[in-house]
Amino acid sequence: MNSQSEIAQAAFYERIASEYDQRCAPETEAVSGALEFVNMFSGMCGVKTFLDVGAGTGRCMQYLLDRGKDVCGIEPVAQLIEEAERKGIPAGKIQQGSGYSLPFPDKSVDACIECAVLHHVPEPHRVVSEMMRVAKRVIFLVDSNRFGQGSYVARVTKLILYKLGVWKVARFIQTKGRMYSFTEGDGIAYSYSVFDSYDQLAKWADYILLIPVDHERPVKSWFDPLLTSPGVILCAIRGTS
Repeated sequence: MNSQSEIAQAAFYERIASEYDQRCAPETEAVSGALEFVNMFSGMCGVKTFLDVGAGTGRCMQYLLDRGKDVCGIEPVAQLIEEAERKGIPAGKIQQGSGYSLPFPDKSVDACIECAVLHHVPEPHRVVSEMMRVAKRVIFLVDSNRFGQGSYVARVTKLILYKLGVWKVARFIQTKGRMYSFTEGDGIAYSYSVFDSYDQLAKWADYILLIPVDHERPVKSWFDPLLTSPGVILCAIRGTS
């Protein structure tokens, strides 16, 4: 990590490491529901080995470890790794490192997963590229969807601006050049949607599934989950060849 925003984000996590899970409780509830799908789908497909990118305090890892999966993690902030080990993640299961350069060989795990990480990253496509390199069969993005947040007018407006190719300009103006927002609950957050990564993953995957993450099921809309769900699971699936 070397940009000012990434340094600030790391400092934020260092400061709140011991209370990280409590601060992220609402996010944890949504991610836990998503992990039920991840566990079910991986069981059906025989996916056994995982790399958790941005493992944090090991919440996602622990869920999968408890269900018999072989999981390792990568996390840039040492204090979060220490907190994960204090809470029961075996020492050495999480390596310190960056999602921009995963210290793993090509196709070395069945699946890569990230849980609410990419919206904290200024260049999510670089992390996704590394996940594509390391995963053999499946990539799970469990993350935010800007197009499913805010009023209906705001959602449609964001989609139109994105399709016109001017969303980044609008966001630059909105944030006065920062391109991110900051809250004490979530730290530095960028405006991200898993749909931003769709075309990139479509070049790697044979199939892509999109699963809404919210508490308002069912939604009768042709635009579900694009305009209806604030969080989405993007599951990119590749053949075994």
